[in-house]
Amino acid sequence: MTVLKVQNYIPRPDLLKRLEMFRNTPDIKVLIGVRRCGKSTVLQMFADFLRTENVPKANLFYRRFDSFDTPIDYDVITLYNELQTAMDKADNNYPMTVMLDEIQDIDGWEKIVRRLHTRENTDVYITGSNANLLSSDLATYLTGRYVEIPVYPLSFKEYCVFSKAENKHHTSSKTAKKTATDPETALSRNVSTDQQFNEFLRFGGMPGLFALRARNTTTVGTELQSIYDSIVFKDVAQHNNIRNLGVLEKVSRFLFATSGSLFSTRKVVNTLKSAGESISTTSLNSYVDGLEKAFLVYRAEQTNIQGKSMLRPMSKFYPVDVGFRNLATDFSQRDLGARLECVVYMELRRRGYNVAIGTDDDTEIDFIATKNDLVKSEKLYIQVTASMLEETTSQRELAPLLNLTDAFPRIVITLDSYSSGMTPEGINIVNAVDWLLQ
Repeated sequence: MTVLKVQNYIPRPDLLKRLEMFRNTPDIKVLIGVRRCGKSTVLQMFADFLRTENVPKANLFYRRFDSFDTPIDYDVITLYNELQTAMDKADNNYPMTVMLDEIQDIDGWEKIVRRLHTRENTDVYITGSNANLLSSDLATYLTGRYVEIPVYPLSFKEYCVFSKAENKHHTSSKTAKKTATDPETALSRNVSTDQQFNEFLRFGGMPGLFALRARNTTTVGTELQSIYDSIVFKDVAQHNNIRNLGVLEKVSRFLFATSGSLFSTRKVVNTLKSAGESISTTSLNSYVDGLEKAFLVYRAEQTNIQGKSMLRPMSKFYPVDVGFRNLATDFSQRDLGARLECVVYMELRRRGYNVAIGTDDDTEIDFIATKNDLVKSEKLYIQVTASMLEETTSQRELAPLLNLTDAFPRIVITLDSYSSGMTPEGINIVNAVDWLLQ
């Protein structure tokens, strides 16, 4: 069994709170998200937390199936035997906590998880990097018996905390003094925060970037390319038996570079054919579906602003991290508004909203964000623009919001600090940095 050690990591308290919320419940806790977004580290953090709660070491079973020390021929029988041995040694006065990391790599894993679910006093956590994890037999075996916990790359708020901890680490290395991470200082609004956002908007928030000795287009590009390759080849091509990797890569990069634009399958097929690539609309749709299931891109579908049904809604696609978009455009500093739109979309997903594109005749609202839970229902109308300083831009962004007749909040998110405030009509114009740090 992989040995868990106390790690020198930077906490992600929002994720840990969610895990703690479901601790010792009968549901299987399923952490899902794109490869290398931090799922394994979150599990290690939670294991360390359990130790502080005096859970015996013998009652913590952790196995990471994509680690180097996992045998090549490791199979479901081996896992079952290891679990049996561990459970025989456990203290029955405490729950048995089982953590299975990147479980989709083991054929037949669903049967193990189903048996664990029926075992008394057993708390189970699994992670995976592909939505097939939930569309497989697990959904049949455990209908209504698992809770899905999405894990995303770093938010900007987390990025600031990571940057602050990194700076203090460098300082302590030079002065040989230990310093503690101060999240509140990291989140204070100052020049350095704006500089951090400029870097975040360019390189994104994949946690692995903080392992680099320096962050520039060369080092970050190499790191993101490595992550991208592992996702596309392992979680898209292999899972979906896609052999034409060249076309798959062109499709994924096209989705990245054109994020925020309505996606037309027919137009993309024709573009690829004109470039000498033969692909059907069915194949293209399966490629896009594979990229979605690997959590590399997310879809926002058109919905009618007035609540009317749409016969043929189109979609926009956004990369899980803005760094991937910029990788596809060679880290171009152009398209500032499109990059900001990517960041806002993923932040809304991170905050638990379902996100759609508002469409009505010739009018479009960038995002209609909705959230429904047992406590209350929420709805937000959001426009995203780099600046509101030009009068024509201001009128264009405000016009769709002014036409709304309901009372739900209306927001314009912009990089422009000078236009912040409430309009006479009740539209809140907010600086993007301030909104992301809320």
